[in-house]
Amino acid sequence: MVYAIGLFILAGIAEIGGGYLIWLWIREGKPFYWGVLGGISLALYGVIATLQTFPSFGRVYAAYGGVFIVLSVLWGWGIDKKTPDIYDWLGAGICLIGVSIMLLAPRQ
Repeated sequence: MVYAIGLFILAGIAEIGGGYLIWLWIREGKPFYWGVLGGISLALYGVIATLQTFPSFGRVYAAYGGVFIVLSVLWGWGIDKKTPDIYDWLGAGICLIGVSIMLLAPRQ
């Protein structure tokens, strides 16, 4: 499970970081190469996600969505300096509960 969590976090950083670089390029006038680096990071995200050992593509991406939400809140707090409020944390916590149910529920 540590491996899976590590991949979720690495994929999240690649996706959020890539999207952020493209945002900065288009919305804030950063140089073109920021957008190129963002695109490369987004492509890496797609590759990293395939390294998960779970057999179902849909389940992996759905579970990753919950992790992505938590990482997005943390990115906004750490990088954009936007302090999350109680509703951000509550929503992120609910997402993690959902992810845990999806990944850890006993199945046949």
